[in-house]
Amino acid sequence: MGTTRHLARLQFTEEGPAVEGEWTVPGTAQDRYTEWVGLYGAGPTVVIQLIEEIDGRERVARKWTAQGEVEGPTPVP
Repeated sequence: MGTTRHLARLQFTEEGPAVEGEWTVPGTAQDRYTEWVGLYGAGPTVVIQLIEEIDGRERVARKWTAQGEVEGPTPVP
């Protein structure tokens, strides 16, 4: 069975540097995602993502931008 990581990723601009947390427990990553949306989600260029990574392949489960939230799955190239 593969390795699964759960990530929360915060970027203040879409292509900018990222702050990222990594957990093995999905609920912890979800909590951090929710916290970051509350703290930073009003920013006009902010991007916050909840990501599941299995064997190095990322899938965006939820994504927050100034336009609101989009729920996945969205593969990340």
